[in-house]
Amino acid sequence: MKKIVYGSTTGLKNTQIKKIEDLYTLKSSPEFILTPDIAVQLVAISHEIRRQIGLMIDRNGKIICVIAGEPQRIVIPVTPDYMAGPGRLKGLRCVHTHLTDEQLTRDDLTDLALLRLDYITAICVRPDGSPGNVYSGHVLPDETADPYQVMPVTTIDGLEIGCQAQILALELELTQKSSLHRPDTGTENAFLINATTTNPQEAYASFEELKELCKTSRIHVIGSALQRRQQIDSKFVVGKGKLSSLVITAIQNHATMLIFDRELSPSQIRSITDFVEMKVIDRTQLILDIFAKQAKSRDGKYQVELAQMEYLLPRLITRNTAMSRLTGGIGGRGPGETKLEINRRRVRDRITRLKKEIQTIRKQRTQQKSRRKRKELPIISIVGYTNVGKSTLLNTLTQSNIIAANRLFATLDPSSRRLRFPRDTEVIITDTVGFIQNLPKELMEAFNATLEELSEADIILHVIDISNPRYLQQKESVEKILTQLDLDKIPILYVFNKTDQVDLEQFDNPWLLNQGIMISALQKNTLAPLIEKLESMICMKHY
Repeated sequence: MKKIVYGSTTGLKNTQIKKIEDLYTLKSSPEFILTPDIAVQLVAISHEIRRQIGLMIDRNGKIICVIAGEPQRIVIPVTPDYMAGPGRLKGLRCVHTHLTDEQLTRDDLTDLALLRLDYITAICVRPDGSPGNVYSGHVLPDETADPYQVMPVTTIDGLEIGCQAQILALELELTQKSSLHRPDTGTENAFLINATTTNPQEAYASFEELKELCKTSRIHVIGSALQRRQQIDSKFVVGKGKLSSLVITAIQNHATMLIFDRELSPSQIRSITDFVEMKVIDRTQLILDIFAKQAKSRDGKYQVELAQMEYLLPRLITRNTAMSRLTGGIGGRGPGETKLEINRRRVRDRITRLKKEIQTIRKQRTQQKSRRKRKELPIISIVGYTNVGKSTLLNTLTQSNIIAANRLFATLDPSSRRLRFPRDTEVIITDTVGFIQNLPKELMEAFNATLEELSEADIILHVIDISNPRYLQQKESVEKILTQLDLDKIPILYVFNKTDQVDLEQFDNPWLLNQGIMISALQKNTLAPLIEKLESMICMKHY
């Protein structure tokens, strides 16, 4: 097995590199943070090369990683086989050198808290090359301002501390604390993060919507943070320092995942998942995950999987620890937990097959359209923001029992029903997938075949939930998507739903209500004006 020296060996002699590699052959006693004889060797090498040297040691005392650092720091490598979970530590301790008599630095303590290390220890190098003071710290199970405790200064003679027993006792306490905040089976505790360069009010509104998405996906939101920036950090969105403090806060509040309220680029995903030991997803993946759960029909499942695969492909980086999170979704849904055996070629092959299947479905839809045209039945398509009551309206109009629930994207697959007006005019009325602000482009492309159904509509029924404080923003988002689909030329009838939940006399935009029909989709007696208007529009268009 090749002995990899992590960090940089540039400028070192071959004999010095060989000494560093030979550290892998040593083994420390589990009861010592590091046995004194290894500490002496470590300090001697560090003194010779004038750089920090670090060791990652497992609980059995085996050296897992050897790190060649810089004079002022080391960079701890990603260790995918040692991941800290809720209520658990990483299972590794980091022992490294300081070239002067320097206590644990802010970077040391941040690494300790972020990576959930068993211990972090700095052995100082004296001017003569012998070991000096030793500084150690461990995480704290208590929800205090500082998530760690720095131990009293000692020497290499004080490294025998019953290390194994102390780690297990600390982890037991962490587990007990974590169990008090553990989410129900199938749920996660999430901390939401975003940065904005524009109006914070819009960003906070987006956060509220993200919380609703989390609710739909059975994710418990335990906190959120929005940072105002001149520009978004290209690696960490909010900057590395800010992300460190936010992740520590999230860990202290027993979060099991981070959700970014934006689409993360492949490079951001890599940077963030290499930096933190938590599941990390973005807004797009959350929406895709919800769609994967809600899709019931064959074509719906194909379209969602295609969207997931196209989202995954540019983020598919072999040897990157993000993959175990990206490909597994939130609750194991989606393309599946295939980890490193996934490769670009296989994903591309799957995308090709899915596109062929969807093309076949599109041909079948074309045949169905032809049969409808022969019968000359007018088509009314219901559109609107997700969770505005589209399915409820279709159910009430046609006495159907399509799934309708108070959550985002409760229905995904389009549904069509016949509706007979009082003057015996018969139409087909169709419920489409709900829209959302910044609908992922992968979903827009994958659902193109479904959304094409709207182009055949004689009338578009745009349902707006006026009980939602953001109804105007939602209205504009839907109209933007209709324009993108080149559907804004079709006659549109605005339907203002959930009037039973608002005081119309105190409504902030009374002029808007004159532009459409006011209803409560749950109350059939409120639909008479809508039915009358629709029948009138159909008759004018066809006769």
